Amino acid sequence: MNNKKILAEVAATKILSVRGLRVMLDSDLAGLYGVKTKNLNLQVRRNIRRFPEDFIFQLTKEEALRLQNATSKRGGRRYLPYVFTEQGVAMLSSVLNSERAIQVNIAIMRAFVKLRELLLTHKELAQKLEELERKYQLHETDIQVIFEAIKRLLERPPEPPKPRFGMN
Repeated sequence: MNNKKILAEVAATKILSVRGLRVMLDSDLAGLYGVKTKNLNLQVRRNIRRFPEDFIFQLTKEEALRLQNATSKRGGRRYLPYVFTEQGVAMLSSVLNSERAIQVNIAIMRAFVKLRELLLTHKELAQKLEELERKYQLHETDIQVIFEAIKRLLERPPEPPKPRFGMN
């Protein structure tokens, strides 16, 4: 397996869901880029006009705790973490210009695209399953009627009344 594919797979595992958005933690991005989280956030602050609220936002205490538990991170931070949306990660490529940053950004963009494709496929499968369920429910009553008819055919016909002999 080549390094680019491994990098894309690692990046995909770092994509989280917060506030209904797919995001990446500043510390995870810093690790992928090979820089300190502090330095990554410093570069963002120096170029803050490139990062509107829909590109980057700071987590609340509750969100940070939930993610900390979900990702099994140990240790603490002095500040609440920032998370970057897909657009924010793309914008990072304009403020981090190393060769590694370029390769990491490409891998992350591929991971976001793959995740979108998987979610779309999942949604399509769910819709098809729902259609099959509806068809089954419609046919279920028809099938029950057929089974009832077969059961009646398999039942012994009632014996005809015996003729009476003698005087009535």
